[in-house]
Amino acid sequence: MPVPAPLLDVYSQPTLSTLAPSVLASLGVNGEANRLNLPPSKRTVILLVDGMGANLLTRNVEHAPYLNSLVGSPIRAGFPTTTATSIVSLGTGLPSGAHGITGYQSYVEEADSVFNWLGWHPSGKKDSYADSIVPEILQPQPTTFDRAQAAGITATTVVPSKFDGSGLTRAGMRGANFAGIQAYGDLLAHTVAASKSAERTFTYCYVSEIDALGHVYGPESEPWLHQLALVDRLVEQLATALGPDVTLIVTADHGMVEIADANKIDYDDSAILSEDVVALAGEPRCRHIHTRDGAAPDVAERWRAELGDRMWIGTRAEGIVAGLFGPSVHSAYQGRIGDVIAIATDDIAVVRRTVESGLSGLPGQHGALTSDELMVPLLSSQPH
Repeated sequence: MPVPAPLLDVYSQPTLSTLAPSVLASLGVNGEANRLNLPPSKRTVILLVDGMGANLLTRNVEHAPYLNSLVGSPIRAGFPTTTATSIVSLGTGLPSGAHGITGYQSYVEEADSVFNWLGWHPSGKKDSYADSIVPEILQPQPTTFDRAQAAGITATTVVPSKFDGSGLTRAGMRGANFAGIQAYGDLLAHTVAASKSAERTFTYCYVSEIDALGHVYGPESEPWLHQLALVDRLVEQLATALGPDVTLIVTADHGMVEIADANKIDYDDSAILSEDVVALAGEPRCRHIHTRDGAAPDVAERWRAELGDRMWIGTRAEGIVAGLFGPSVHSAYQGRIGDVIAIATDDIAVVRRTVESGLSGLPGQHGALTSDELMVPLLSSQPH
């Protein structure tokens, strides 16, 4: 039997997938569930700060006094705790089992390959495959931006210009007006303009630098703390510029933990871990293990024997029944979940130092269900 996990019923409490529907309900859209009990609003901005976990934020109040002064309490990111999944969960209002973006990398039948969702290409490639692996087909559910526009609300995404027309944007953020940015200055200008452009508006904006520095230097490193202070000032400026007539909600897509090199297990150097495995997807803290037919139980047992209780290891069926991917998993997406799933429960990561050299070398990692990875802030400029 698998080692009991500290948390598998991820969606028994509010997650990022409940945020945008709650915003739409607060904006007066019929049929949307306001699970977060947001107060009525005519104009709402969501700012997502990539990698700014709730625990990281509260532990570093001296570097983020403004953010820590805002009203709110943490919610769960969803599973796995990774950007591609969280962005599409926010964008669609659905958990990963319903939208199909099941990790940082998933085995995708349409590509016959492990597929990197952020770059929208097979693992190891560089150019986007969005022309042939069509995002609107792989993720056909309507987005919350589609639903906002259909209800007469002006919806806008204010994100880096390089995301315009990207596979992930088309999969999870389509339906909104696109405002491309280069830096914090035009993020402020475009967000304020979009939020005030109509009687009812829904605006989403995004910054990535805390995540980037957390990966490269480690969360709570000196560069990371300086970046947190800059983001704190950005949020304060944004709230002031929006004024009292616009509700600003600040959240994140996941937190982060630091993993020492000594705690990284190299899959490619382990005949035990790689035996009967045909593809390894996910990321170091959360692995989707695809096995040859009929080998999943044996592979799961070998991984448990090798890694002990440092990872929760279960079969696809066990993960689905436990609710890891939401109340249900669409039949078309079940193959994007590993035959075996391995989720870190302490400071461990399963890396591939040759095949995934860049990813493997990073001290900052996420993807699992520890509190530091799972809990994200939900802060508002308006008191409830």
